[in-house]
Amino acid sequence: MPVTVCRKEHFNAAHRLHNPAWSDEQNQRVFGKCNNPHYHGHNYELIVRLTGETDPETGYVYDMKRLSDLIKREILDTFDHRNLNLDTEEFRHLNPTAENIAVVIWNRLRQHLAAPLALSVTLYETERNFVEYHG
Repeated sequence: MPVTVCRKEHFNAAHRLHNPAWSDEQNQRVFGKCNNPHYHGHNYELIVRLTGETDPETGYVYDMKRLSDLIKREILDTFDHRNLNLDTEEFRHLNPTAENIAVVIWNRLRQHLAAPLALSVTLYETERNFVEYHG
């Protein structure tokens, strides 16, 4: 029977929502204060969920210490206290919306997990605004 294990993490990052193909007026109209040319930051909350069968020998779906280490290496060390637009390869040409950040996080984690494990990412940009990506 499948069981879901979850790990919650936190990171801080700055970004600017901007489409370089648009005029300044259109960017301001669509993205509002999130288009601030001096950037703005969020205290992101990240929940990573893995769903799979429990190993009869260990009792684990996935070792939570390994999951913690994976998230630290692939996500926190890459995005925490960074300007996503300027400091990361992923968002140099990709608008760092919450939706896009969640997909990038999912892709960075997925490649390190066994295929039978289902991966889900929930990213809170604010207490009230969050996105989910299930791949």
